[in-house]
Amino acid sequence: MYRRDFLKRAGSLALSRPVLASAAAGSFFSGGRLLAAPQSDARLLVVFLRGGYDSANLLVPYSSDFYYETRPRIAVPRPGSRSDTALELTADWALHPYLRDSLLPLYQKKQLAFVAFAGSDDLSRSHFETQTTLELGQALGGSRDYRSGFLNRLAQELGRDSSRPCAFTSELPLILNGSLDVHNIGMDDAVKDSPFSDRQKAMLDAMYQGAGLRDKVHEGFAMRHAAADALRREMQAADGKAVSATGLAGDLRRVAVLMREQFNIGFLDVGGWDTHVNQGGAAGLLASRMESLGQALAGFAQGMGRAWDKTVVMVVSEFGRTFRENGNGGTDHGRGTVYWVLGGGVRGGRIAGEQVKVAASTLNDDRDFPVLNDYRQVLGGVFQRMYGLDRAQLQRIFPGGKAGDLGLV
Repeated sequence: MYRRDFLKRAGSLALSRPVLASAAAGSFFSGGRLLAAPQSDARLLVVFLRGGYDSANLLVPYSSDFYYETRPRIAVPRPGSRSDTALELTADWALHPYLRDSLLPLYQKKQLAFVAFAGSDDLSRSHFETQTTLELGQALGGSRDYRSGFLNRLAQELGRDSSRPCAFTSELPLILNGSLDVHNIGMDDAVKDSPFSDRQKAMLDAMYQGAGLRDKVHEGFAMRHAAADALRREMQAADGKAVSATGLAGDLRRVAVLMREQFNIGFLDVGGWDTHVNQGGAAGLLASRMESLGQALAGFAQGMGRAWDKTVVMVVSEFGRTFRENGNGGTDHGRGTVYWVLGGGVRGGRIAGEQVKVAASTLNDDRDFPVLNDYRQVLGGVFQRMYGLDRAQLQRIFPGGKAGDLGLV
């Protein structure tokens, strides 16, 4: 190993939040094993679909003739007896047929709700700008603090003893930036005990002998060891029908193990939703991705076991897509989208939030769904019910946000 490579890897472990547990949060490892579950029974997982997915082909407005007029190639057929037709949920909305075996059962058990016409007041239609807006959770007007994401602020309000946040990403996302140190476990190396050999660990220990960061380095190793051990035990106990540890389903199965045993706030992002070309309708590119995500979430629910009853999963995206299909059989950047809220204690089996008839006259800028349910109002209402937060706390999490509660939990 070249010295520069060793120092780079050592620095990533010792100096940056992505690999570290917070030393101030207190030690909860003993010999690499967990001492106790988080004090709060509630679990929150935020899944961010980066790229702006086409919500009109997930939650199909099948009662709208306008939908079928403007999507001659990519519309999902109205509910019917064929396997490629949408799955009726209400008199106006239906679910994509590729979610028949994953999300539909959760909806029928009232453990899944959809919030239509959701989004932010960011008008840029830029992936980067709108993702930043959502992750910060701050008002658009005036200056914004790019060092403070709303999930970190939520964790601060809950307190260090009750909050163990973790980003299941390769790098710490903006949504978890802040003054509270956050765990970070990339799924690509989640089952690895450590990126270092015993000899390299000894060298690293010697480098930080007597330094203030030494305890954090040790805690970083302990966290990796405990996480890897928990995942190995889960894999060994799995039967022949268990989801394979590859792809998104495997990632979310591992996330379930870690959130069940170690963390009570989690974040995961999933890319590949920017479908400008050959999007497909009842089948195709988007359908396959939604199918994979639906199966992965169903596997996560199963993997949480009894903890699922006090778990809430929120699936969000920076914006929706244009309502009309484009000339390439795809859709372009839009505004309003559909959020998903899943969990054993969710008041599901419904389409929540303010709604309007899907028609040409109700489109935003004559091109996409309007935003009628602000993301800070939707998430704030969920947080309020999950954690018993008061209005002052919600204002610190979402400064300048509107008070609101859709009764989702």
